Amino acid sequence: MENITPPLPPSASGESVVAGNPFQHAALLLDWSRSDFERRLGFSGGRFTTPNKVLAFIAALLLTAAFYALIVLSLRLWPQTHRYAAMFLERGPCPYPTVLLFFWALSLLGIKWRKLRLQLRAMDLPIMPQQPEFELTPDTARSVRDRMRMMVDNPHHFILLNRIDLALANLHNIGHTADVAAILKIQAENDEAQIASSYGLVNGFMWAIPVLGFIGTVLGLGQAIGAFGGTLDSGGDMAALRGSLQMITSGLATAFDTTLIALVAALILQILVSFLQSRESEFLDTCNDICHKHVAGKLRLSSN
Repeated sequence: MENITPPLPPSASGESVVAGNPFQHAALLLDWSRSDFERRLGFSGGRFTTPNKVLAFIAALLLTAAFYALIVLSLRLWPQTHRYAAMFLERGPCPYPTVLLFFWALSLLGIKWRKLRLQLRAMDLPIMPQQPEFELTPDTARSVRDRMRMMVDNPHHFILLNRIDLALANLHNIGHTADVAAILKIQAENDEAQIASSYGLVNGFMWAIPVLGFIGTVLGLGQAIGAFGGTLDSGGDMAALRGSLQMITSGLATAFDTTLIALVAALILQILVSFLQSRESEFLDTCNDICHKHVAGKLRLSSN
């Protein structure tokens, strides 16, 4: 897990910056088109940390199939696991979409984590010269942007680099340092909205999974109540009474087990979402600090 603290070291490749020549040549250090997890698998890469939904769905189908294959295999090898296998195989239709949505959400979060790790790597690039006397002006901003493009294939694929590039690109049209701070603030708000929207599908699944559990509860209770009516009509026939009681217990098992599966799945997803959101929030806060220190703090424009 990467550390999110040290912003922009003097050089990510170990080379020193020659005094008086802050814009020395640097090799391409980060290639989004080759490093993005989705692109490497042949899918279109989502913006910043937004995951590709199709890739996540395919992964969810494979994980769901593997999960049920493992349950069937364990049931054959260890018959004593029938109680747990029955929760997923003998409790009506609701457990199947619940498991699929759970793995779909899990895949989305896994892809987001891989994409966040790629975004973190951009923070280690020596984009800004480190000399204390360096100042950002419209002329030096052009050189910084050229330096950035020598290190990455496209700065607009990275939250931090995109924010810096947009601010520097507007220096020719800006006469006050406050205007640059405003641009950085607006872009920071856009980035926060972008990341928040990337959780939309996962949040929908976290709502749908408990609903599926409640649907299973209603179906199981309906089955139990219907069987209870059969018990009352049995008229003392022990065989019919025994069959009705089995239907009642089966319905109650469906009601409770489907709810249990759904609640456990939703709980796991909520914990993972909270953890990932906190990591992305820390990342955005660090991006704000870097922009204020290395962009707004280096500007030498009119302050009036």
